[in-house]
Amino acid sequence: MEKKILLTEKEIPSHWYNIIASMPNKPLPPLHPGTRQPIGPEMLEPLFPMELIKQEVTGEKYVEIPDAVREAYKLYRPTPLYRAYGLEAALDTPAHIYYKYEGVSPSGSHKPNTAIPQAYYNKQQGVKRIVTETGAGQWGSALSFACNMFGLECEVYMVKVSYNQKPYRRIMMETFGAKVYASPSDHTESGRKILAADPHSPGSLGIAISEAIERAAPDPDTKYALGSVLNHVLLHQTVVGQEALIQMEKAGELPDIIVAPFGGGSNFAGLSFPFLRLNLEEGKKIRAIASEPLSCPKLTRGVFSYDFGDTIGMTPLLPMYTLGHEFVPASIHAGGLRYHGAGVIVSQLLKDKLIEARAHAQLECFEAGVKFARAEGIIPAPEATHALATVFQEAAKAREEGTRKTILFNLCGHGHFDMQAYGDYFAGKLEDHELTDAEISDLTSKLIAV
Repeated sequence: MEKKILLTEKEIPSHWYNIIASMPNKPLPPLHPGTRQPIGPEMLEPLFPMELIKQEVTGEKYVEIPDAVREAYKLYRPTPLYRAYGLEAALDTPAHIYYKYEGVSPSGSHKPNTAIPQAYYNKQQGVKRIVTETGAGQWGSALSFACNMFGLECEVYMVKVSYNQKPYRRIMMETFGAKVYASPSDHTESGRKILAADPHSPGSLGIAISEAIERAAPDPDTKYALGSVLNHVLLHQTVVGQEALIQMEKAGELPDIIVAPFGGGSNFAGLSFPFLRLNLEEGKKIRAIASEPLSCPKLTRGVFSYDFGDTIGMTPLLPMYTLGHEFVPASIHAGGLRYHGAGVIVSQLLKDKLIEARAHAQLECFEAGVKFARAEGIIPAPEATHALATVFQEAAKAREEGTRKTILFNLCGHGHFDMQAYGDYFAGKLEDHELTDAEISDLTSKLIAV
C-alpha cells in the first residue's frame, strides 16, 4: 500500500469533537482559589473572549468550526498520515507503525490548530492584543503566526532556558511580529518576584503563565491565550484525530495502540480523543498512551489534586494530576513538556483508567529520535521523541510476542529549530534526570486533596 495517505480539503473536519460528552465521569469543576467554590464563566471573562469560554464549559459533543478558521486550516490541513515502513524494518518488528505528521504547518507543529481559532475569536470580540507563554517555542510561534493572520498584536513570555537554547524559535516569533521576553522577566511583578528569590532561575511554564496572565487581566484590550491544558484547547486539536480516523480507514486498519507526547494535553488529546470515542461509545479496546519526560512525571508519579495552573497562584484551582505549581523542571531540551500539571480532561481519563501514561529519560528519547530520522527522513522535535520511545517499546513487545499490532503516533512537529539539542546529544552533553520520592512528596504535600 501507499506510504503516504492523503485527504482532500473537503475532508477537513467541519466540527471539533468534545470528549466530555462521551465520558462516563465528567471532570470536576474548577474552584475559586479563595472560596473553594466552583467558578462561573464571569471569572474567565478578563482573560478569554466569550466564545472560547462557552467552548470551555460546553457539554455538546460537536462544536462547529467557523468558516474563516476552516479556510485558514487549508494552508496546511489535512496533514499527511505515513506508514513507517523504514522504521518497521529498522526495529525488526511485525507491528504496523503509522504516524500523523503535524510538522507541515506554518510554524512546524500541531499548535496552529488551536492558535488560529483562538486568534479568530479574539479578533471577533474586538481584542487588540494577545499575551501568552511558551516553553520550547512551538506554541509561541503558532500564536505569533495566527495573530499576524488576524491583525492582532502578540506578546510572548518564553521560558528562559528555552529562550537561550532555541534562539531561532524566538526569531521565528519576531518574524511574525511578536514581542518575545525571556521568563522570568523584569516586565512583570511576578517575574521580578521570582528573580528576587532566584536571579538565575531557568524559568518554567508556570512562571511564564503567571507573567502572561498578569499582563492580560487588567487591560480590556488584551486577552490571554494558552496552548494546552484547557478544555477549549484540547477541543480544537481534535482535527488531528478526526483526520487520522479517515486515513486509517483508507489504510484498512484500526490502531491497537495510540501514542502521543504529553506536556499539558493538547498533543495527546488531539490524536487520541476521536479514537477514544470508539472505546467509550462503541466498545472498542484501543489503548491510548501518553508519553512524558522522566524528569517531569506528573501523570506517572504526580498526585490527583486541586492545584493552580501557574506558579504565583493567579489561576482558578484545577483538578488534575500535578507535581505542584512550585515545581521547576530540569532544563531538558523538550521544553514543551516541562509543565507541572496535566489538563483536567486527560487527568479524569487517567484517573478512570481509560488511558495510560509512560515516562522516558531524555537520552532514551534522543536515541529514538535519531533512529527515526535515519529510517524515515524526518528529524522529530524533542517533544515528539517521547512518543517514539513508547512506540519503540511497543514495537519490541510485538516482536517478542510475535503479534502484529497496529500502532499510530503523533509526530507533532519537526526538529529543525532544535538542532542544538541534537548537537548536545551527539556531543554527550545531555543528562538524564529523575525526581526522588522525597522531592515529589515535598512538592505535593500542600496540595488540596480531591
